[in-house]
Amino acid sequence: MPPKRILLIDNEEGLCRLMEAVLCDSGYQVKAYTRSFEAMEEFVPKDYDLVVTDIKMPGMDGLEVLQRVKEQAPNMPVVMITAFATVEMSIQALRRGAYDMLTKPFEPEELLYRVKNALSHVELIQENKELRQELVGKFRFDNIIGSSNELKVLLEKVEKVGVRDTSVLITGESGTGKELIAQAIHYNSPRKEHRFVAINCGALPESVLESELFGYKKGAFTGATENRTGLLEAANGGTLFLDEVGNLPMNVQKTLLRFLQEQEFLRIGETRPTKVNVRILSATNTDLQAEVKCGSFREDLYYRLNVVNIHLPPLRQRADDIPLLAAHFIKQQNQKFATAVKGLSPEALAATCVYAWPGNIRQLRNVIEACLAMETSDTISFDTLAQFIELPADAGQNGSIDGDYSEALARFERDYLKTLLQKTGGNIEAAAREAGMNMATIYRKLKRYDVRRNDLR
Repeated sequence: MPPKRILLIDNEEGLCRLMEAVLCDSGYQVKAYTRSFEAMEEFVPKDYDLVVTDIKMPGMDGLEVLQRVKEQAPNMPVVMITAFATVEMSIQALRRGAYDMLTKPFEPEELLYRVKNALSHVELIQENKELRQELVGKFRFDNIIGSSNELKVLLEKVEKVGVRDTSVLITGESGTGKELIAQAIHYNSPRKEHRFVAINCGALPESVLESELFGYKKGAFTGATENRTGLLEAANGGTLFLDEVGNLPMNVQKTLLRFLQEQEFLRIGETRPTKVNVRILSATNTDLQAEVKCGSFREDLYYRLNVVNIHLPPLRQRADDIPLLAAHFIKQQNQKFATAVKGLSPEALAATCVYAWPGNIRQLRNVIEACLAMETSDTISFDTLAQFIELPADAGQNGSIDGDYSEALARFERDYLKTLLQKTGGNIEAAAREAGMNMATIYRKLKRYDVRRNDLR
């Protein structure tokens, strides 16, 4: 990592040179000035990570230096040095954006401590920014794996509802990726700068669920020793995702309905309502309309939650996505455990494409993880795969594949190859690297399936 770069300004030449030596001895790269005008004339924000400046200087004082730095680099931390520290001066400097104040005389250790803190603060801000960008990138639509028509239609609908601040009910079997779709809606909406908060409504007892959602006031019940902020309030400005919403108890349904109508709720033990601005996304793997008919789910709440319905098809109905998903999970496991498994054998790939996957994407991911833990070669074999899913007894015998498997393999290999080349702009080397194959294999499959690179660019 390159050394941090510091701009140092102090008109006391002896002190300036002393501070420069202390900072350089500690591994920092320092550019020192005794004239503030000269420092600001030559100041280029990208050349520095931190500014340390005296306040009381002839001509241009430190407060003006601070102002000029902030005009050009708002996020640049500035440490101010003064021999005449007053409360008023400190407040003025901090209001103008100074990170810290250092009072003369000071020990070298104190200077280093203040500089280290300021630089650490900048690093933390940058890490948070990168994390936010990573989260947004992670849940953008083009990072949801698949190329089937079913998925394309689904994501078109997700894109439309993402920008509209309305309630969405996501339905589908367990393991189909309902929370991932909820995250995609949130991170592609105007609320993406705020929190995405999720809760599994079926995982908590009724009393705990109510306090988790709405919070409570100190003394509201035995054990309530302090005020507690609920998840609904914690998601203010952002999105609250209610997974398995069909498991909500009746009393919680009533409170949630009031919130959806009034955008306010009562903490347990309080009489004054709390107002928040939260978008509600919910999901279920049960038939809520049937729950409404039998009286276990409020009809008015159902229609409030189900303004827009997004149904996720099971994996068996989007089989074209299985090779892509499997390759994605293999890549993830390789990165996590520093392994180099290239993929599934032809027999194993064909088997995954015709298997029903009752546990959907979650089951596929877990099976791939289990296979990589057991596999000793660089390719997941049919025999290894067969340890974790129930396959036809005659499938894969003597390295052969029956007609259904052979047809599935050819179709999915062709589609997977086309998707790879579309993603890489027809670049064979990049496609081979992405798939974990060698270039000769890619060329051989191009010829076999009569896929032309120029048609995919």
